[in-house]
Amino acid sequence: MKVIDGKKIANKVKDEIAGKVQEMMKAGQPVPHLAAIIVGDDGAAKTYVDSICKACKEVGFFSSIYHYPAEIKEAEFLQNLDFLNNDDEIDGYIIQMPLPKHISMEKVVEHVNPKKDVDCFHPTNNGKLLLGGADFLPATPYGTVELMRRSGISPKGKHCVVLGRSNIVGKPLALLLAEKSDTGDATVTICHSRTQNLKEICATADILLVAIGQPEMITADYVKEGATVIDIGIHRIPDEKSEKGYRICGDVKYDEVAKKCEAITPVPGGVGPMTMTCLLLNTLHARELNRK
Repeated sequence: MKVIDGKKIANKVKDEIAGKVQEMMKAGQPVPHLAAIIVGDDGAAKTYVDSICKACKEVGFFSSIYHYPAEIKEAEFLQNLDFLNNDDEIDGYIIQMPLPKHISMEKVVEHVNPKKDVDCFHPTNNGKLLLGGADFLPATPYGTVELMRRSGISPKGKHCVVLGRSNIVGKPLALLLAEKSDTGDATVTICHSRTQNLKEICATADILLVAIGQPEMITADYVKEGATVIDIGIHRIPDEKSEKGYRICGDVKYDEVAKKCEAITPVPGGVGPMTMTCLLLNTLHARELNRK
């Protein structure tokens, strides 16, 4: 059984990105600049944005944080997006979710400059993803297929079951696996919480990709002998035995499922590190698009 080390692979990709940044600097070219937007004082959002800034520093990117109060009016927030859209020194930006209820998510997404949309939320980028030839890929699906590619796990001709149908993970991941490409050519089934005979369908998968959002839901009887299991979920659950009072787990019951697998991702240390790294890859590509 092979444990897929996402942290090790992510570090290798970051080294590659840092090398390209060094080449830009030697050529006297501006380095990529990623901005992050936070509205309100959500602790988890701040932690995530801090980790983005740390990752940017590791590879030589510039980073900025735009922090607005939760009471900011929608019109003012959209004006601030206009500033970022028109700032030639910012190559890409992300908007940390969720936004306050009085700000329309739909209006915000449509207001983002598609060429700076490194989170791949804009309808233009989603359309390109559907048709093929997208400028950017959603970071978690991108990280998933890149992790598989760099681990020597090809979906070509395989039956991939994607468990989860969210707009940011399940649906785009299914598209990437199905499209004609080096990281695709799979036969893909999308399942979700209301799928009938869910266990039986999952157990037909050569590659089972789980983003259902339920801690340790997937047990050994969901998995075919010799399958590859990619666990995309991450949860913090109470654990009295832990000094921290909690433990981190995925959507898969790892110890039980791993015994049946040819390969499996751990949580933490699997898909998670690649998600952040692929956000950096998108920013690098945005730099190339916006400053030709």
